[in-house]
Amino acid sequence: MMNPIVKSIVLSDGRTITLETGKLAKQADGAVTLRTGNTVLLATVCAAKDATPGTDFMPLQVEYREKFASSGRFPGGFMKREGKPSDYEVLTSRLIDRALRPLFPDDYHADVFVNVILFSADGEDMPDALAGLAASAALAVSDIPFNGPISEVRVARIDGKLIVNPTFSQLKQADLDIMVGATLDNIMMVEGEMNEVSEAEMLEAIKFAHEEIKKQCQAQIELTEEVGKTVKRKYCHEENDEELRKQVWSNCYQKAYDVAASQNPNKHERMDAFEAIQESFLETIPEEERDEKAPLVARYYHEVEKEAMRRCILDEGKRLDGRTTTEIRPIWCEVDALPSPHGSAIFTRGETQSLTTVTLGTKLDEKIIDDALVHGTDRFLLHYNFPPFSTGEARPQRGTGRREIGHGNLANRALKKVIPDNYPYVIRVVSDILESNGSSSMATVCAGTLALMDAGVKIKKPVAGIAMGLISENKGQKYAILSDILGDEDHLGDMDFKVCGTKDGITATQMDIKVDGLSYEILEKALVQAKIGREHIMGKMLETISEPRADLKPHAPRIEVMDIPKDFIGAVIGPGGKIIQGIQEETGATITIDEIDGRGHIEISASNKPSIDAAIAKIKGIVAVPEVGEVYDAVVRSIMPYGAFVEFLPGKDGLLHISEIDWKRLERVEDANLKEGDKIQVKLLDVDPKTGKYKLSRKALLPRPPKPEVQKKDDSSH
Repeated sequence: MMNPIVKSIVLSDGRTITLETGKLAKQADGAVTLRTGNTVLLATVCAAKDATPGTDFMPLQVEYREKFASSGRFPGGFMKREGKPSDYEVLTSRLIDRALRPLFPDDYHADVFVNVILFSADGEDMPDALAGLAASAALAVSDIPFNGPISEVRVARIDGKLIVNPTFSQLKQADLDIMVGATLDNIMMVEGEMNEVSEAEMLEAIKFAHEEIKKQCQAQIELTEEVGKTVKRKYCHEENDEELRKQVWSNCYQKAYDVAASQNPNKHERMDAFEAIQESFLETIPEEERDEKAPLVARYYHEVEKEAMRRCILDEGKRLDGRTTTEIRPIWCEVDALPSPHGSAIFTRGETQSLTTVTLGTKLDEKIIDDALVHGTDRFLLHYNFPPFSTGEARPQRGTGRREIGHGNLANRALKKVIPDNYPYVIRVVSDILESNGSSSMATVCAGTLALMDAGVKIKKPVAGIAMGLISENKGQKYAILSDILGDEDHLGDMDFKVCGTKDGITATQMDIKVDGLSYEILEKALVQAKIGREHIMGKMLETISEPRADLKPHAPRIEVMDIPKDFIGAVIGPGGKIIQGIQEETGATITIDEIDGRGHIEISASNKPSIDAAIAKIKGIVAVPEVGEVYDAVVRSIMPYGAFVEFLPGKDGLLHISEIDWKRLERVEDANLKEGDKIQVKLLDVDPKTGKYKLSRKALLPRPPKPEVQKKDDSSH
């Protein structure tokens, strides 16, 4: 018999989230169904009984997937079934992973698989804000060792008011959008974007999120007790040799400390020096025991290296490359680095380097988004590539990984806020990391800003980014905040806090905490220090290019935008697209037309201005309403005994009566030397109100000949 257990959580705005276990997926180690409104998520967790021998890391795999049936839709494509994860699903998986991973016991190395599936959606509630809670609740009702629970909430600010877990429609109005993951006591993860908010405003939003998270964590603790899973499974996943550990420490610590304190700015020389210490110790072990003990030596030596680096910083203020805690690595920048892209830049900070390009495109280049819940288009794209050679690794380059999607998304969020509103171009920014020693996503933001300015994109303000680190002990009683962290300082440290923004405020942030007890005081100091570092980096960037170029590169496409009344869309397109295709063939321009907000929105692009001008003239002719008294360029279409029919606007013909061709009397139209195909100017004299026929005149534009003078009588003849 089923005996499901249900726990309810009431949000501050009155909405309710229910967690239910014991009904679905009962063979998993833990399974919870989360429901709010008509949105339903199922989260499951399974862990291997034992660790794979030799594993010295946490093999956690998080998968978030959305079923198209959840919103009553068919998947696209030929197969009509869900395929590989979308970027949105990958990013949501990363959000869950980053909050959960630090909370597994350090010596727990069994494979853990967390799956969160969206089975129902109302199109309003945002499921990514609920997925972290569902995943943690599944762990809470299992016997898998986990130092949680955690939860995640989204906070948005609308009209100055903070709200928790906004709907899709509410989020469109927000000037701040962050996702926060936390335990009952500590913040673990922050990610989001904002419209140039201050450090104080961001801290306020994080604190607001934590208050909601505390209620959700408490509900999970109660759920654990009701299910009876307060005692977790026993495990012994690490083989240890305490005597060997002591030997590694006594033989290697001082040597590792000396390398850490040597302040060598060269990453590879430093790595080689650290590795030489380990290799030297391995040679002291009898050869027949060496292979067996090598994995344990590697683990113990990693602890030694980590402690040596941390002690150097905390006790002497010495960083690995010799900088002070607030010092930024040397920076050099270059724009217009490549001749063919529409914009390009190189940004190098220390041993981290990004080569970034900008490509400008038309509406035909938009990215089409067809996810289970989100479908539309994206006009600003940013792609981040991290090839193995950037760190000197000899291995093949595979497809785009989760890390690349995540780093690209952070840089995208940082820069999209400064793209001009209603910008006519589709923009693609591509960052290729050529060297990496920490903060490559922030190098992408800086190089992206430079490349956009080099392309002539009139960004609202330049954006710079910096990665902050933290070394702390005794729950933050002693700590050092590090500006512009190295790769080792990220790997061996307690925090990776990336902050991007303009001179006036933060546009995007991403923070991962690896320790308990990070106080808001430390967080506030890190933000202030980040701002100072960001401003320094910005200054170096602006020395290279201080503002966007006045014009696009000569080889960049030109785009003009125009709006027409909705009723004329069909006239511009023509039957079967005949008219618009004809304009494109005749002018060489590319034309797209959409109905937006009850108007026809037209984008005309070409590589030269005459083509665009010609296309605009033809479209204006189609949509123009003839006005009496206006002068038009016309083409003679046919000759009749009584006059000529001329086309004075595309699709609009009028009669040029024989009497209106010239001031002199004509017996035949041909006497005026008019023939089909001739281009002439005419004036619209009248529009018949009944028939709508146009009366045109050519003679009205010709100088009127003087009347012949009457000969005066000669009075002298009398």
